[in-house]
Amino acid sequence: MGKNNDRKKNKGWYRWLSPGISVKRWLVISLLGVLFTLLGLAIWVKLTPVNRLIEFLIDLLNGITNVIPNYISGPLAFFIGILLLYWGQKGAFGSITDVLQPENDQQLIDVLWNRRQRNKGMKIVALGGGTGLSTLLRGIKKYSGNVTAVVTVADDGGSSGILRRELGVLPPGDIRNCIAALANEETLLTELFQYRFREGEGLKNHSFGNLFLTAMADITHDLEKGIDASAKVLAITGRVLPATLDNVTLWAKYADGSMVHGESQIPEKRQKIVDFGCKPQFPKAVPSVLKAIEQAEYIILGPGSLYTSVIPNLLIPEIRSAIARSSVPKIYVCNIMTQPGETDGYTVADHIRAIDTICGVELFDAVLVQGRSPSADALRVYANEYSHPVYLDREEVKKLGRRIVQVNVMSENPDNFSIRHDPILLSKALIRWYSRRPKYKLWDND
Repeated sequence: MGKNNDRKKNKGWYRWLSPGISVKRWLVISLLGVLFTLLGLAIWVKLTPVNRLIEFLIDLLNGITNVIPNYISGPLAFFIGILLLYWGQKGAFGSITDVLQPENDQQLIDVLWNRRQRNKGMKIVALGGGTGLSTLLRGIKKYSGNVTAVVTVADDGGSSGILRRELGVLPPGDIRNCIAALANEETLLTELFQYRFREGEGLKNHSFGNLFLTAMADITHDLEKGIDASAKVLAITGRVLPATLDNVTLWAKYADGSMVHGESQIPEKRQKIVDFGCKPQFPKAVPSVLKAIEQAEYIILGPGSLYTSVIPNLLIPEIRSAIARSSVPKIYVCNIMTQPGETDGYTVADHIRAIDTICGVELFDAVLVQGRSPSADALRVYANEYSHPVYLDREEVKKLGRRIVQVNVMSENPDNFSIRHDPILLSKALIRWYSRRPKYKLWDND
């Protein structure tokens, strides 16, 4: 245990000496400031006190070297100076750490280092909605602080749906989840943002974060400004943007010729979707979203419900055109399990075809799919809900010209056997593919 602490301390001091944290330059500037101040005072008083001080120091040094040889007294004085400097700096930065993060045992240098390195990370744009996008963000923020989450605003169910119908605001639920996912720490403030009222007329089932975002949007007279203000409160890593500020309603047409309107109604039909769109037909993209896509170094689509989380962002012509124009690596994260009422019986290739059909162009280069099958218990639980693992039909995906990144990114809850993407495993797989992509063949297995 003691050795581990020593290693951490040594690593901490190495980081203080290494470039990239923008602290040493200010210490040097401060030292120069002290020297120039003393020089100015010396010039101001015509150097008389300084000359006397210099003469005193010379006499003192000569006296010391007469008693203790210079090859001993010199190094001794040098190391005493270094020791005092170390002691003073350690105390100063320790005091700063206690004030800035009294309940965090992480060293100040680690906080500064991680923040600086993330801020230098690649510019990532992730598009989606629901719990899938927030899951991705929770892991990817550890690799870069330049993350822009583009969130669908077509939700019309739950707390978001009520606020949308009663106040005429855009649904804040998915935006709230993404802001919470990008928060630097799981603090009490973040828990408050995610808190859902259990009782109270008019408040029951509402999320505090939804109400907060709605209020901020009203105060700032702009949802985007309201989101930015809320993000500052939680000190998030990256940025969250709505895909559009238009009041979008999704619609789906089924194999029997029937149609439904509204995001929450689409999975209820339980029939094959043959056509999909939104009203208005051509919603306008938020300019900040287009700028983020234009500057992106990496674009990630999904994970999330195919028709109600992923595709809604692509129904905005300006967004899909901006993605199509971008030459950076682009990857789609496919769902692990089929979703009743949306993707019953869908294979990986079917997911890709659905996106290609909506967009009219191949937007992404590769598809990330789950490599290991869920447990037998989980399969039984999901089968009772008419949900099954998304089958990887390699040859069909190969015909569609997409690389396959097959890797284990699944998290299975042992209590209720629920299956989700694991934030850490997913983000590691995505970053590794980005860094190794020139070596990938048409499909790769990890």
